[in-house]
Amino acid sequence: MTTNDIRKAFLEFFEKNGHKQVDSAPLIPANDPTLLFTNAGMVPFKDCFLGTDKRSYTRATSSQRCVRAGGKHNDLENVGYTARHHTFFEMLGNFSFGDYFKKEAIHYCWELLTEVFNLPKEKLWVTVYAEDDEAYDIWAKDIGFPEERISRIGDNKGERYASDNFWAMGDTGPCGPCSEVFYDHGDHIWGGPPGTPEEDGDRFIEIWNLVFMQYNRQKDGTMESLPKPSVDTGMGLERISAILQGVHSNYEIDTFQYLIKQTAELLKVKDLDNKSLRVIADHIRSCCFLILDGIVPSNEGRGYVLRRITRRAIRHGHQLGAKGNFFSKLVQALVDIMGEAYPALKEQQSIIEGVLAKEEDAFAKTLDKGMQILDTDIAELSDKTISGETVFKLYDTYGFPQDLTADIAREKGLEIDWDGFGKAMEEQRERARASSNFGVDYNDSLSLEEKSEFTGYDYLSQQVQVVKLLKDSEPVDGLKEGDKGIVILEKTPFYAESGGQVGDKGSLFGNGVNFVVEDTQNIGDAIAHIGYVDKGEVTTDVELKADVDGGLRQSTMRNHSATHLLHAALRDVLGTHVQQKGSLNDPERLRFDFSNPEAVSREELATVERMVNEKIFENHPVESAVMSMDDAKEHGAMALFGEKYGDEVRVLTMSPFSVELCGGTHVKRTGDIGPFKIVSETGIAAGVRRIEAVTGERAVSWMQQSEGKLHHLGKLLKSDPAQSVEKVEQLIDKSKQLEKQIQQLQSKLASSQGSDLASNAEDINGVKLLVSKLEGVEPKALRDMQDQLKNKLGSSIVVLGIAAEDKVSLIAGVSKDLTSKVKAGDLIKMVAEQVGGKGGGRPDMAQAGGKDAAALPAALDSVKPWILEKLS
Repeated sequence: MTTNDIRKAFLEFFEKNGHKQVDSAPLIPANDPTLLFTNAGMVPFKDCFLGTDKRSYTRATSSQRCVRAGGKHNDLENVGYTARHHTFFEMLGNFSFGDYFKKEAIHYCWELLTEVFNLPKEKLWVTVYAEDDEAYDIWAKDIGFPEERISRIGDNKGERYASDNFWAMGDTGPCGPCSEVFYDHGDHIWGGPPGTPEEDGDRFIEIWNLVFMQYNRQKDGTMESLPKPSVDTGMGLERISAILQGVHSNYEIDTFQYLIKQTAELLKVKDLDNKSLRVIADHIRSCCFLILDGIVPSNEGRGYVLRRITRRAIRHGHQLGAKGNFFSKLVQALVDIMGEAYPALKEQQSIIEGVLAKEEDAFAKTLDKGMQILDTDIAELSDKTISGETVFKLYDTYGFPQDLTADIAREKGLEIDWDGFGKAMEEQRERARASSNFGVDYNDSLSLEEKSEFTGYDYLSQQVQVVKLLKDSEPVDGLKEGDKGIVILEKTPFYAESGGQVGDKGSLFGNGVNFVVEDTQNIGDAIAHIGYVDKGEVTTDVELKADVDGGLRQSTMRNHSATHLLHAALRDVLGTHVQQKGSLNDPERLRFDFSNPEAVSREELATVERMVNEKIFENHPVESAVMSMDDAKEHGAMALFGEKYGDEVRVLTMSPFSVELCGGTHVKRTGDIGPFKIVSETGIAAGVRRIEAVTGERAVSWMQQSEGKLHHLGKLLKSDPAQSVEKVEQLIDKSKQLEKQIQQLQSKLASSQGSDLASNAEDINGVKLLVSKLEGVEPKALRDMQDQLKNKLGSSIVVLGIAAEDKVSLIAGVSKDLTSKVKAGDLIKMVAEQVGGKGGGRPDMAQAGGKDAAALPAALDSVKPWILEKLS
C-alpha cells in the first residue's frame, strides 16, 4: 500500500463506522495560546473535549498535519539522523466526544490493524496503565490478546500519574490512562518490549496510542470524573506506512524516497543514504505546509521556526555541493507526491516557491555578512579561541549555523568556546520559556453552558431576556450602577466579533436601567455583551430592550461587504493564488491581508479599485443561504483563512463575482457600500500583503482631504495643483545638485583640515601619533581623512573624533608596519567604551560610535598613555 492508500483506508474505515471525516486543520492552532503549532491530531478538537465546542457529530476521524519543531515539542536537532524523527508528520486519529469509550476504541483498533491492514497478530504488543483493569480486561478477555504480551505501565516518571501510559492535556484539565500498540520488527533488531530495560531499542515501535479521557485534573491535583468520558487516538501515518511497506525507517517509505531521489537528482548526489538528503526531504514538507498555512520566515515566533528549518535545509544542501538556489525547486516534487491528498499545495505552489526562493536569497546575503563578522573577530583574537558570544551572535542574529563556524575555525587552526556558546543558548531558552504560555490552566478559561440565539441578521432592536450576569468572570445575581460586567441574553441582535468583523456596540435598557455595551464577544455558544451599568441595576431574568448602534453597524457592514468584493477582484487581477490571510472590518475602515509574492503595482491597484466600484455601481443583491459544506463547495464558495466551520455553513453571494462562506452581517445590495477607496498597500511579511481601504462617507471624506492637501501643496509651490508633481520634481533635481556641491566643498574642507592637522602630530619613539577632536566635519568624511593623514605621516597612529547632538563618531587608523603592536580594533574599543559606545574593524582601520559627547575630550586624552604602553 502507498502512503496515500493507507491514509485513505484509515479514514474510510472509521467513516464506515459512523465517524465524521474532518479535514486537517491549519498548523496554526485556532485560539490556543498554549501551542506554537498543531502538534497532535486532537488539537483541533481540544474545545470538543473541554465541552466548549458543541458540534453536530460525536464521532470524528482525521489525518491531521502536525509540526514539532519549536517550543515544548521540538524534534528539530534529531531530524534526519534517526529513523523516526520529523519536523512534519501526519497523525491519523479517531475521536469520541462523550460517545463510545474503551471497549469500542480497542475493538476498532484491533479490527483495523488485523483485518484491514492485515498485520500479523503475533507481531503486536500492547501496554495499558497499571491501574486500568478495564482496558486490560478488554484486551485479554474481549479481544483474546495473549496476556504475556500485555504490559502494565505504572507511574514511571517520578510523580503520581506521571507515566508513559497516562496522558494529560496540561497541568490541569482533561486527562486519563492510555493503551499503546507496538509492532515487533523482529529479533534481528536490538531492543525489548515496553516496560523492560531494553525498551529504548528499535525492535518494538509504538504505532497507535489510545487515550481514554475520563478525568478532569484540578489545580490541587485531585481527579474528578468527567461526566462524558471521551476517546482520543493517534497513529503516525509515516510509522504505519513503514510497517505496511516492509521497511524499518520512515525515510524508506514511498513519500520520502521520492523526495530523496528528486533532491539527489537535483544536486547530483549518488549516495541516497546521505543524512543531508533526509534532512532536506523532511524540511521541504514542513516548510511548504507552514507557508501554505500563512506562516512566513521572520525573526520571531512561528516565523523564526520556519526560518530555522529553511536555513537548516539550505545548509545541508550546501554541504552536498548545491550552488545557488535549490530548495525552492523541490516544491514541485512535494506537489507530485502529496498534491493529491492536499490540493492546496498545487494551488499555492507559486507562492510557496516565491517565499522559499526569497529566503534562500536572504540567507546567501546573511552568510556573507556572517563571514565578515567572523573574519573581523578572528583578526582581533589575542589567542586561538573564538568566543562563544560571537558564535551565538552569528547563530541567533544572522542565522549563521554554528557547524559552519566550527568548520571555518578548524580550517584556520582555531578553537571555539563551546561552553560560552552553550551558556548563551541556555539564556535564550530561559527567555523563551519565560515568554511562553505552556502553563495555562484549562479550568480557568471562561466557559458557559448558556446558548444565545443571534437575531441580528433581521433586527437591530428587540425585547430580550437576561439569562446570566458575570462580574470579574464570576456569575452574579446583579450588576449595580458603575459595575463593569458581562450580560448574557437568551437571544440578541448584537453581533459577536468573528470572521474579522468587530463586535457590535449599543445599549440594553428599560425599567430605569441602562447597560452600555462596549463590545460583543462569543464565549462558547453564548454571546457576551461586555460593558458597564450606566444607570440602575441589571438583574437576572429581567427583560430589557437590546438596541444596536445602527450607524456603527451600517459602516461595519459596508466595509465587510467591500472586503468580499476586494478579495474577488484581487483574485481576478493577480491570480487565484491570492488567499485571505487575515482581515479586520470595523466602522472606520477595512484591512485585508492576502498572499502575494510581491508588491501590487499602482496599475494593478487601480484596476482592483475600479473593479470593486463597478460591482458596487451595478447594485447587485447580496444574498445568503445556509447549506451543507459539500453543497457550498459545489457552489464555488471560498472558505476563509483561520475560520472554523460546522457541517452547515452560510454562503454569501454578490452576483457570480463573489461567493464566500461568511457568518457576518452585510448590506442588502452592493450599492449600499457607496464609494470604495484603497488608501494603502504594504507588505507585512514575506509573501503577505496588506490593503487598507475606506467606504461610504469615509471614502468621500478621504478623497476630500486628499484634494485639500493637493490644493495646499499648490499654494506652497505657487503653482496650479494640477502641476504640483512637475514642480516638486524640479525642486528635487535642484536639491540634488546643491547637495552634490555641498559634499564637494566638505571634501575640500576636510582635505584642507587634514593638511593642517598633520602638523599637530607628536613623535613617540619614532611613531607619529595624531589625536584630534574635529569640528564641522561630517562623519562620513572621517575615513578619507584618516587615510590621507596616514599617507602623509608615514609610520603613524591616527585617532579622530566628532561630537554632535549627543552622538559621537570615532575612527582609528594604524599604518600596517605597526599593526603587530597596535591594533586599530583594540584601540577604538578602548576609546568607544568611555563614550558609551562600541565598534570594531580591521587591524589597520576601525570605527565606532558613542552616546556621551561630553566624555569625548577625556576619552581622546587617554589614547597617548595607552599607545605609550603598547609601544614600550
